[in-house]
Amino acid sequence: MSSKKYNLLLAVLLLLVGEAFAQKSTSGYDVYDSTVITRKRQPQQNEFWNNTYNFPAKPRNMWEVGISGGAFSISGDVPAVIPTFGFAAHVRKAFGYVFSLRLQYLNGTAKGLSWNPSYNFARNTALNQQYSAPYMVNGNLTTTIPGQSSEAVFYNYKNKTQDLSLQGIFSLNNVRFHKNKSSFVVYAGAGIGATAYETRIDARRDDGSDYSALYANIIANNEQKYSNRKDIRKALKDGVTGISGLDGNYETDAENAGERRPKLGDKQTLRFSTSVIAGIAFKLSRRINIALENRHTFVADDLLDGQQWQEQPTGDPVLTGNWDSYNYLSLGLNFNLGSKSVEPLWWLNPLDYAYGELNNPRHTKFPKPVFDDADGDGVIDQLDREPNTPAGCPVDTHGVTKDTDGDGVPDCKDKQLITPTECQPVDPDGVGKCPEPECCKNIAPPAPPCPTDYPSLTFKGSGAALTTDIKSMLSSVAAKLKANPTCNININGYPEASKAAQAVCQKRIDAIKMYLVETEGISADRISTNCEVGGGDKNTIDIKSN
Repeated sequence: MSSKKYNLLLAVLLLLVGEAFAQKSTSGYDVYDSTVITRKRQPQQNEFWNNTYNFPAKPRNMWEVGISGGAFSISGDVPAVIPTFGFAAHVRKAFGYVFSLRLQYLNGTAKGLSWNPSYNFARNTALNQQYSAPYMVNGNLTTTIPGQSSEAVFYNYKNKTQDLSLQGIFSLNNVRFHKNKSSFVVYAGAGIGATAYETRIDARRDDGSDYSALYANIIANNEQKYSNRKDIRKALKDGVTGISGLDGNYETDAENAGERRPKLGDKQTLRFSTSVIAGIAFKLSRRINIALENRHTFVADDLLDGQQWQEQPTGDPVLTGNWDSYNYLSLGLNFNLGSKSVEPLWWLNPLDYAYGELNNPRHTKFPKPVFDDADGDGVIDQLDREPNTPAGCPVDTHGVTKDTDGDGVPDCKDKQLITPTECQPVDPDGVGKCPEPECCKNIAPPAPPCPTDYPSLTFKGSGAALTTDIKSMLSSVAAKLKANPTCNININGYPEASKAAQAVCQKRIDAIKMYLVETEGISADRISTNCEVGGGDKNTIDIKSN
């Protein structure tokens, strides 16, 4: 039998995986597909096809059915024990691209166990029949209910809840301006419904004995052995030395408001409830998605956890006045059902058709374009910068008459198509007046090239004195400079990197320049000097044309 169950589970899993990978997700639908339009909306679709109405008819879209499971817990006067389990099933239908309605059934079980002892529980009708408890009024003991002796109890409960609610869901991100589709949808909503619940407490063991001794032991050893809530809860569940813990049978009906609230049968209580919802769904295929959702439900009752009394510093029990609520955090699997239908509208982008029509018009009717060319120059009037071009005149791409030589006379009237600039301005026929040839006579010949065969001067040691040979060579340099008055020279030395060597180089080139200026009569501004480290032999001075 178990083998058949496993085979069935495996088959369902393979079906889901196959559907997820086989189906190709689409972002929209074809507005011209009449199979997805209901008969009721077909007249609107016909008007749209005939361009008498701007909007296509809303398509028929699938129903969603889903199941979910997750953590179910109650928020009330008694701290909850988590995790506890709940499950739900729903059916959902879109009424637009943003709004949809969902009918959901929820079934959950919640448990609670307090780690703080309660000393005044006389008004709790479920406990004062099991334990002895005093009524306190302004701090004074008034009555003691017969029963077992007890100084305090630890509240606990087990709640079974069923809920049926109708919810309005709003999709928050399917209207997209810069992307045609989304692989997930964020949604939120609210709902109203009816909650039926039954709450029971664990007040006695199966043998009829109560937990007075267990409670008294834990309270007596609170500071020594049970210093935090975790230790106290563990002791309540597992027991202490010689005393067994809570058996978890929850045999006693919890306090109920009686005839002031409607009840289903003898145990279940029926209440009005409201819910708020937030979730995110991820698309696996066109027909399958998974959803992570949180639902918080507010119930018009303070007894979901079986406790509605609060102890005051004076000892007086008072009603808390706060309604209980429960939370359902779930993971669900949803299926889209329907033939000849598009996906549920919350998965579609309503701008998909409009953007597609703008990019690739199929439905829009454009008027026949008119391109006038009044002057017949081949450039339409909308682009023509010269709307009255004379007939037969060639124009550029802007419709302006061509003027090749830029003399102000269009080519179609220019008798000298290319007039040199120096011959302009021109006459009305585009003919220029060039200067007489005499203006080009007596042009001075170009200056001869400067000589490059200057000598190199050699010094010995670290001296800077000019020898007879050096002065003789400098005289030849001066002669060439005088013969070529537009030419200049550069005196280059190549010292080592030391400061002493550079100083020697500077003395040598200064002595050479001084000789050329003072002795040979060469202008100083025609001579430049330079000492370049490592450029050549340190005892050689080169003279080069500048």
